[in-house]
Amino acid sequence: MERSRDEVGDWRIILHSPYGMSVHAPWALAVNARIRERLGVDGSAVASDDGIIARVPDTDTDPPGAELFVFDADELETIVSDEVGGSALFASRFRECAARALLMPRMNPQKRTPLWQQRQRSAQLLQVAREHPSFPIILETLREVLQDVYDLPALLRITREIAQRRIRLVETTTNEPSPYARDLLFGYVGAFMYEGDSPLAERRAAALSVDPALLAELLGRVEMRELLDPDVIAQFEREAQRLAPDRRVRGVEGAADLLRLLGPLDASELAARLRPAAEGASEATSQATEAEAAAHLERLIAGRRAIAVTIAGTPRVAAIEDAARLRDALGVPLPVGIAHAFLEPVADPLGDLVARFARTHGPFLAAAVAERFGIGIAVARHTLQRLESSGRLTSGFFLPQGTAGSGTADADEQEWCDAEVMRRLRMRSLAALRGTVEPVAPEAFARFLPSWQHLDRPLEGIDGVATVIEQLAGVPIPASAWESLILPSRVADYTPAMLDELTATGEVIWSGAGNLPGRDGWIALHPADTAGLTLAAPEGEVAEGSLEAQLLFALGWGDAADEPDQAGAGGAGTDHRPRHHAGAYFASALQEMTGAVNEQSVIDALWSLTWAGRVTNDTFAPVRALLDGGRQSHRIARRTPRSRMIGGSALRGSGIGIGIGIGTQRSAAPPRPPALGGRWSLLPAPEGDATARAAAAASLLLDRYGVVTRGSVQNEGLPGGFAQAYRVLAKFEEAGHCRRGYVIEKLGAAQFASSATVDRLRTFAAVPDPAPLRAITLAATDPANPYGAALPWPALPSSKHRPGRKAGGLVVLVDGALTLYLERGGRSALAFTDDEATLRAATADLAHTATRRRLETLTIETVGGEFVLGAPIGHALRAAGFTESPRGLTLRRR
Repeated sequence: MERSRDEVGDWRIILHSPYGMSVHAPWALAVNARIRERLGVDGSAVASDDGIIARVPDTDTDPPGAELFVFDADELETIVSDEVGGSALFASRFRECAARALLMPRMNPQKRTPLWQQRQRSAQLLQVAREHPSFPIILETLREVLQDVYDLPALLRITREIAQRRIRLVETTTNEPSPYARDLLFGYVGAFMYEGDSPLAERRAAALSVDPALLAELLGRVEMRELLDPDVIAQFEREAQRLAPDRRVRGVEGAADLLRLLGPLDASELAARLRPAAEGASEATSQATEAEAAAHLERLIAGRRAIAVTIAGTPRVAAIEDAARLRDALGVPLPVGIAHAFLEPVADPLGDLVARFARTHGPFLAAAVAERFGIGIAVARHTLQRLESSGRLTSGFFLPQGTAGSGTADADEQEWCDAEVMRRLRMRSLAALRGTVEPVAPEAFARFLPSWQHLDRPLEGIDGVATVIEQLAGVPIPASAWESLILPSRVADYTPAMLDELTATGEVIWSGAGNLPGRDGWIALHPADTAGLTLAAPEGEVAEGSLEAQLLFALGWGDAADEPDQAGAGGAGTDHRPRHHAGAYFASALQEMTGAVNEQSVIDALWSLTWAGRVTNDTFAPVRALLDGGRQSHRIARRTPRSRMIGGSALRGSGIGIGIGIGTQRSAAPPRPPALGGRWSLLPAPEGDATARAAAAASLLLDRYGVVTRGSVQNEGLPGGFAQAYRVLAKFEEAGHCRRGYVIEKLGAAQFASSATVDRLRTFAAVPDPAPLRAITLAATDPANPYGAALPWPALPSSKHRPGRKAGGLVVLVDGALTLYLERGGRSALAFTDDEATLRAATADLAHTATRRRLETLTIETVGGEFVLGAPIGHALRAAGFTESPRGLTLRRR
């Protein structure tokens, strides 16, 4: 943290921090509140990705230092919740929430309301809603800001680490701002230079008074019963109650401390918490006798440091400091002779007693409080609810069923726990959960992942195809690999008709994600009901007046009566959602609707829109036709063109006719291009809610890979990268959906997986002796290939060539270890082992896969930069069926 004066003598206080805007923004709100509270001026704190800047007017006293940024974690969340209602962010989010709730309807559904008018109307609505703290839109706006925009858990964690001195704040005073502060100051000046450009409605403060209990209910409660470890709870309660051997106390002073910490105790309860006074006794296993405890209590009473009381019919001894609380809360008669200072009334005597009970216990029922203090159950519940509303307690279902204290309580009755105790229990439970995960070798994950994606036990039928698509939803894979290597390896009886049935019935849609050299491109498949969550935003712009713009207009932007220039304007936007008259059309119909010169130009334009992620087709036939017409990344044998039988003769697409009968009749229409098939339509719009997309992406990562690592997320190219995915997965962990830990060696501790997945992964940890040499051939871009994604490529110092997840590449794994890598077409290869048995297993599976998947002729010329005929792998390739050719070793298509 640095301080310096500006041109007018005021202090600039700059906090340099790497935690990002989601942490700095709520932190700046709290800093503003503190400056206003202490100095009575607006601190004008501004947050950015690199830190926070606050301005403090010059005063006679010393300027504030690091204490300006240090908060108690318990109060920080309340401060931010109180301050966020006066921010421009809250006003803008309120407008969006009100619009989603249809509270600002449009007079004409076909026309957009101007933004300035939306802001005015939302400001008027907000002014009325301020008088109703429980107004649903206000609560939803608070939830969205506090949960989706701000990263409050991270800020609270940082605050606690500052208090624990794990993070240090270093102060310095400079004559001029440091070089690190230049960008921050530039943004600070801009924030106020253009402040007048902000809409008035979004600069007004909204003084909100929200019920914290209602807000907590809206933000949602995590079902903790499945997350908290019962052993951790039991151990914590033994420690908090000083029943653990290492937590017991000794002597009279220890007994006095116990009365202050735990409340009134009798002789037997005190004895269980005292160490024996006898010399040589085993302190770790034994405890003091009841007589020793009674003697200590008598000494405290005689010294007027404790008093004898009766609570719930049980004689106990209480610390003298609790006299007024016991008298006012429970009506306990006090002995005479107590000093007047100990009889002064306190603000909330019963609340103090119950709060102390909660601090020294794990989760408990209201009946336990009522029994301990001899009060009615209704009085106990009311007190607990008051403490919860003030943020000191939390309620829910924390203990395993049948273990929540009193057996007379209703099984559905909620339990109570001190907020700090719950935080500690949760952290200990998560730590215990992570500690049970023993990491496995990276090769074990490489053996596990193909099995996780059904390659060792393929699925069957059309349901199997749907299951595979759900697991691989949204993953771009070369079109030539889908029906040659991806789907057939996962579905035993796969046929193209299965995918066509799913697309034709609307259960599955496909989208393009960029083209590849030749007649190939990246294709992703999506289940239709969740396509909005997995579809990527369209790429690039569409030029006005182009054929692509006209096609977009014809497919969903308007009808034929509209002016042509509207089609160009509509197609140029990035929002291509269907409007009125949207539908699906054959290419021939689109030619008529757009007035294109020929169908081939329409097809070319449709493919351009396809690779940009804007249109799709209701069958996979156009993709197959495209692949059959030229070079592909994964070269496969071309299918025989479909023929028609007329009078016993086959008429193929070669122009051959029959000179008699119906064969002599020619159609008046020109011949249809071979790439026609199915109806073209616009893709659905991607989901606009970034939170929903992030949650869906995290869930898909867990389902796709089993164990989510940094490399897997980076390979997927998710928005926000691993940092964003980490936040969502951490929330999944808090909800008990997965666990974080060191699951796979050498990949860092930030890995996430479900308990069942970890158990299954461990079954792949060991390899039988002798090794089974199970080989599997995959496309390099196959999600079942962990190398280049979750796992790094093995080092190969002897070769300058490096493998990559490239279209057309092949990898061969043997018992999880990468053995062979083939570039597109197989001309160059890399061998990662010299073991002859392993190479024979790898080359045999390569040849088997190439034959079974109808791959085109493979010719390997070099291996690791060396001519293949002289390489050690040459013998293994010949044994697998490769034959010598002038260029190297060739496996011809059979």
